Amino acid sequence: MFKIDSYDFKGKRAIIRVDFNVPLDAEGNVTDDTRIRAAIPTIKKVLEKGGSVILMSHLGRPKKNNDMKFSLEQIIPAIEKRLGVKVQFAGDCMGEKAAEMAKNLKAGEVMLLENLRFYAEEEGKPRGLAEDATDEEKKAAKKALKEGPQKEFVKKLASYADCYINDAFGTAHRAHSSTALIADYFPNDKMFGYVMENELKAIDGVMENPQRPFCAIIGGSKVSTKITIIEKLMEKVDSIIIGGGMTYTFAGAQGGKVGKSICEPDMFPVALEIIEKAKQKGIKLVMSPDALIADDFSQDAHTDYASVMSIPDEWEGVDIGEEGKKVFREHILGCKTILWNGPVGVFEIDKFATGSKAVAEAIAEATQKGAYSLIGGGDSVACINKFGLADKVSYVSTGGGALLEYMEGKELPGVAAIRK
Repeated sequence: MFKIDSYDFKGKRAIIRVDFNVPLDAEGNVTDDTRIRAAIPTIKKVLEKGGSVILMSHLGRPKKNNDMKFSLEQIIPAIEKRLGVKVQFAGDCMGEKAAEMAKNLKAGEVMLLENLRFYAEEEGKPRGLAEDATDEEKKAAKKALKEGPQKEFVKKLASYADCYINDAFGTAHRAHSSTALIADYFPNDKMFGYVMENELKAIDGVMENPQRPFCAIIGGSKVSTKITIIEKLMEKVDSIIIGGGMTYTFAGAQGGKVGKSICEPDMFPVALEIIEKAKQKGIKLVMSPDALIADDFSQDAHTDYASVMSIPDEWEGVDIGEEGKKVFREHILGCKTILWNGPVGVFEIDKFATGSKAVAEAIAEATQKGAYSLIGGGDSVACINKFGLADKVSYVSTGGGALLEYMEGKELPGVAAIRK
């Protein structure tokens, strides 16, 4: 496996799988270019070493070809702004025009293929099946797509280039055409880009050789979506801060009244099991003793504070309370390695974002004092960016599901395809 720093790109066309699945406003303007900025060093390295670049990515979840609200053409100004190089647009990721543009690409030039997911072959998911299609029919359609059109799709993409770089950590957990299958066409000319290299190095460092005490802050609305990562982290960490909607499932499991708060009663046994397992392993579980509560899920809601164990019937917990902020801050400042996955409140609504902001500020302060901090998961990244603290922490991951699955010890198809 080549490293991008040691590969000779001179005169070669590199097809790079980037993750340009960025948020857009109603006019198609990029509202957060974090993922574009992350990919720039890899693109520049190829260009500096005398190569040319073919960029490919998905955007959103289009259900059909050529749904222009998902066109990657919209993001070209944002790429050019960060890259400082004109970006040619193929208008498709298949077809003769894309092939001709790739063939004529000169050293120092960059082209962008249209949204890969305009084709069902990218994900290997058949489209146009009848709503009442049986499982057998779905299975047969998927097999037919994989054995025919998907193979041709991958072969065509690979034909554009001399080498392949996977720099899309956010999609590395998907066995898609552009993230895993295409690598087979470049057995001696495939590599990770800097985003992938840095992601794997940062996560491996945290999981395999952390400075202690090691604390994981796990937020999010549901225990059911975080149970696997919590169990995996319990083998590695010294403490876990539980935040977000999960708090109320843990409170309810211990006999608390949680009002209208998000709660999963069917997960009570799991929550109690986690509490018991933490005791046995000597892992400290930290939860906010109080909550900011609201009578409505809006910026205009009336708010108050209550114990997480006694929230009135018509109210719901939306953030940690003032006491929780103090408890979390004190605990974070006592740690040497900090992993943050998931906000501790409904940070999208400013009124309910003060707890997540306090956590972000505490992590930044701890980092300044020498701790290593890794922020991962889409909402956590949006959170740290919202508060303008991304440059005050050690590492901000571009992966959501990929980060969690890698931390859980699962083999990511996009990683395995390069390493094999």
